[in-house]
Amino acid sequence: MSLLVRRTAAELVGTAFLVAAVVGSGVMASRLSPSDTGLALLENSIATGAALIALIVALQPVSASFNPVVTLVEKALGVIGWRTAGFLIAAQFIGGLVGAVLANLMFGLAPVAFSTHVRTGPGLWLGEVVATVGLLLVVFGAVRSGRADRVAFAVGGYIAAAYWFTSSTSFANPAVTVARIITDTFAGIAPASAPGFIVAQLVGGALGLLLIRVLYPSVITAVPTAEKEVIS
Repeated sequence: MSLLVRRTAAELVGTAFLVAAVVGSGVMASRLSPSDTGLALLENSIATGAALIALIVALQPVSASFNPVVTLVEKALGVIGWRTAGFLIAAQFIGGLVGAVLANLMFGLAPVAFSTHVRTGPGLWLGEVVATVGLLLVVFGAVRSGRADRVAFAVGGYIAAAYWFTSSTSFANPAVTVARIITDTFAGIAPASAPGFIVAQLVGGALGLLLIRVLYPSVITAVPTAEKEVIS
C-alpha cells in the first residue's frame, strides 16, 4: 500500500474520530448537565483535548493533521506537494462528515440534522482568527524546533484551553466546521454561520504562516536520545 493511500486513510479516520469526539461529547455533556452550560463546555473541552492527544499519538507516524489549514501551511512550507495536500484535505472533509453522522447515530439522533445554532459576529470571527493562529504556532513551533514528539500534548492542551479563552470556542478547522453543520446539537453550527468561521480560519492560517516563517525560519532536527545522554 502506497504512503499516500496510508496518509489519506489516516487523515480520514483521524478526523472522523475527532469530530465524533467533539459532537458526541457535546451531546453527552448537554444531557448530563442540561442546566449548566459552563459545566457542559468543560466536559466537551476535556473530551476533545484528550481525544486529540490520543489520536495524534496513534496516527502521527502516518499522518495526523486532521485540519485543512494545517495541511495548507505544510504545503506552503514545502513539506508536502499539491497532490498530497489535495488528497489529505479531501480525506479530512469526508472524515469529518462521517464522524458527525456516527456521533448523531450513537446518540439516537437523525444521521443528518442541520444545526440551528447561530454563531456569527465580529467577535466570534476574531476568536477564530486568534484560535487558528495559536494552533499553528503550537503545531509548527513544536515540530520545527525539534520537539515533534510533544506536539500531541501541546495541541490537545491548547485546544482544551482555547475552548475557554476564545469567544468562538475555537473551531480552528474548516473540515470540523463543515461537519458540525450537520448536527443540531451542542457542538453544531448553523449553515449560514459556517462561511464566516471558515474565512476567519483561513485568515488565521495566513497570519500563522507569516509568524511561523519569522519565528522558525528553519527546522531544527531533534537530538537522538542516546546523544542527549552523552551530552548530559
